[in-house]
Amino acid sequence: MSDPTDLTLGGLTPDEAEREIYSHILTRNPEHAFEPTLDRVREACDLLGSPQSVFKVVHITGTNGKTSTARMVESLVREHGLRTGLFTSPHLSTVRERIQIDGEPITQDEFIRLWQDVAPIVHMVDARSLERGGPRLSFFEVLVVLAYAAFADAPVEVAVVEVGMGGVWDATNVADGQVAVVAPVSMDHAQWLGEDLAGIAGEKAGIIKDGATAVIAEQTDAVIPVLLQAIDERGATGLWEGDAIEVVERQPGVGGQLVTLRTPAATYADLFVPLYGEHQAHNALLALAATEALLADGGPLQSLDGQTVEAGFGAVTSPGRLEVVRTSPMVLVDVAHNPAGIDALVGAVEESFAFESIVGVVGILEDKAPEGILGGLDQLLDHVVITASSSPRAIPAEELAEVARGVFGDDRVQVARDLPDAIDRAVQTAERVHDMGAGVLVTGSVTVVSEARMLMGADKRKGVGQAR
Repeated sequence: MSDPTDLTLGGLTPDEAEREIYSHILTRNPEHAFEPTLDRVREACDLLGSPQSVFKVVHITGTNGKTSTARMVESLVREHGLRTGLFTSPHLSTVRERIQIDGEPITQDEFIRLWQDVAPIVHMVDARSLERGGPRLSFFEVLVVLAYAAFADAPVEVAVVEVGMGGVWDATNVADGQVAVVAPVSMDHAQWLGEDLAGIAGEKAGIIKDGATAVIAEQTDAVIPVLLQAIDERGATGLWEGDAIEVVERQPGVGGQLVTLRTPAATYADLFVPLYGEHQAHNALLALAATEALLADGGPLQSLDGQTVEAGFGAVTSPGRLEVVRTSPMVLVDVAHNPAGIDALVGAVEESFAFESIVGVVGILEDKAPEGILGGLDQLLDHVVITASSSPRAIPAEELAEVARGVFGDDRVQVARDLPDAIDRAVQTAERVHDMGAGVLVTGSVTVVSEARMLMGADKRKGVGQAR
């Protein structure tokens, strides 16, 4: 197996060096194929001097809404004058998006230097694990180690960390969060996390640490007792939506929505959140409560300065989350990839956009629930173009189309050989059906949205379509 320190980066341009490093990391086990152990990540971090212990952590789990919530927390904390790190996944354009300092992805030069510093440790842990009959560090484990090393080196004061999957055995969980956020828990990744909601909730509750503050979104009946038990066993403080925290009021508007949010410390009225959909109002509530808890630093919760909170929310972007990447006709992209995410997406589109007709471009990965995803889109889409992203995990277009025909009927379904063809067909259909009042929605997986954004050039236009 190749030694990561053997990568020859000398003489390469920064673009070439980034691609070379990323290609090496991709040879490792993928992020969705993890082992129930933190030993390798913990060993790597120990050899690096425990970087995950030198900053405060807001740790975020749940099934949907993690990335948007994390981005809101980071923006609020940074607006309060603290230096921040942000770790989210997956990425849309470049792997460097996953590791951000003060709201910006680390630069290519920083990424290359970071890799060169950490690679010898990665190799050492790989070798020890292989000697014991285990695997090398996985793709996701390497990125977690790189992120924590980058945050310590910056140095940041607060890291906002989104789990990759679950919680107990997620590689990010070598860090102890002073604040744990549990977004809504629903069925997803059942083959890895559990076949029922209680089992999945048990995995996600693993990020709640002794004495921490746990900010809990509204949950189903099966999830609540699991989280209650975890909070009790760890002597944590629970802030529950519907009790200690609440979305009091929301009003959709141009470019986002006005919300009034109640926390234990205050009621914050008429905050503008530049993101669409009721679910984003609830994500904002979690972010605000988490920020209050973090800044209280174990003491009594204090209300935050209203203008600072307004500025923090006002600066938020969340690429790939109901993002406008083209106009005339309008093309939206959204990374919803499970039934609960699709339900939130449908509600947000119906509330915020006045389309006369919508044509969908849908690609889904093989470990997802295509019937549930397509069934959730049935009421929203007038026509659908089925395609597949370049991911090896993508359901083949013809196979997915058979499921789609069972949901939409033959007349509403087209099949495209690739994403460029799919978007072209969708745009032509939209223009033919309603010249000015039709839109196109690309959804179903992160990979299909990532590729659509690149095709539309959204990955190169900072802030374009990000609902400011």
